[in-house]
Amino acid sequence: MWNSLTCSLSDHPVGKDLQAMRTGQRQNKGMRTRLGCLSHKSDSCSDFTAILPDKPNRALKRLSTEEATRWADSFDVLLSHKYGVAAFRAFLKTEFSEENLEFWLACEEFKKTRSTAKLVSKAHRIFEEFVDVQAPREVNIDFQTREATRKNMQEPSLTCFDQAQGKVHSLMEKDSYPRFLRSKMYLDLLSQSQRRLS
Repeated sequence: MWNSLTCSLSDHPVGKDLQAMRTGQRQNKGMRTRLGCLSHKSDSCSDFTAILPDKPNRALKRLSTEEATRWADSFDVLLSHKYGVAAFRAFLKTEFSEENLEFWLACEEFKKTRSTAKLVSKAHRIFEEFVDVQAPREVNIDFQTREATRKNMQEPSLTCFDQAQGKVHSLMEKDSYPRFLRSKMYLDLLSQSQRRLS
């Protein structure tokens, strides 16, 4: 009897809505669980070592306490060190905001472009990926900056992203960077490098 009732309910519009709602709740619960695990697992030094530019053990041996400590001197010192960038990227992934760093790095790479033909195509690729409204990895910038950058796309130059890049740099420096310095990931990294010295 219950099966026939369930079958008839699933054929009825209300029953279909009920089933869809239950399925949606299960999917949302599963997603929350996965996101929760991800955010708890990722804020540790071990996750940072998995994405280091070199093999993790060798890279950690090369990373001195002095270098890791210097990352706290300024945001630009952190960005000038490849392991600093890797650690900061790993941290931003835990906050689901790595697009800010990826955009900043893409702009730095873009400024090295020498070919005019490549410059135009690279500029449009960066704009479409990070700056345009609804871009797949849209960065958090204000309307005026977005529109100024859009105008720059009419005649791209090596400086066309300077304003947007500056805003994103400032956002990371004031917001994400202080949290990174207080994070378990960074503190674990410091203590690991100090333990190697003792």
